[in-house]
Amino acid sequence: MTTTHPNAMSDIEAHGHERSAEGEVQPTIELVTQEGKNKQLGVWLFIAAESVLFASFFAVYLALRHSIPNGPQPKDLFELPLVFVMTAILLTSSFTSVMAVMNMRQLKSSAMKGWLVLTWLLGFSFLLLEIYEFNHYVHMGHTFTSSAFGTAFYSLVGFHGAHVAFGLLWLMTLLLRNARREITPYTAPKVYSFSLYWHFVDLVWVFIFTIVYLMGKVG
Repeated sequence: MTTTHPNAMSDIEAHGHERSAEGEVQPTIELVTQEGKNKQLGVWLFIAAESVLFASFFAVYLALRHSIPNGPQPKDLFELPLVFVMTAILLTSSFTSVMAVMNMRQLKSSAMKGWLVLTWLLGFSFLLLEIYEFNHYVHMGHTFTSSAFGTAFYSLVGFHGAHVAFGLLWLMTLLLRNARREITPYTAPKVYSFSLYWHFVDLVWVFIFTIVYLMGKVG
């Protein structure tokens, strides 16, 4: 068991980790308990499983993206300026979640919550733009049942959108439950687990942006 020394709290506040008497760097606050380590392992296992599932969706999309007997083609549908804005918003939300974790490790509770609120607002903005995008496509005749391409497109991009919505619900729950709580080894793993999940969602979008939208525009 690690002994707490008089300067231990100052080390945690300054660097987000505790140093032992021998100067060895101890795990960051989200990993100081076995429960925290278990949570991180669980999230990584979940991400691994979801990666396989998304890979299947990408494979189906690539196989069906040219199956359009009638209706608009991808190069006629996709509006890259809108997609660029959506991408910038989501990638920025990944940065704000990193800032939240950094402040969490420095035990700056108010700053951490502020960055998490900003992450939520950016994620919600992305989701609103995706809903607008889908509505625009439907009015152009591109629906879930209009073609095999339509089915594959909405399945892949919509599945990602569902992950964004789930992440927003998760984050809102964290913010409400911990509104009056300080950062502890009990609350920190929950924030860190969300951050890992959110980075995964952002990474998947980078692949969607490249494979669906950019490849769709160039044919």
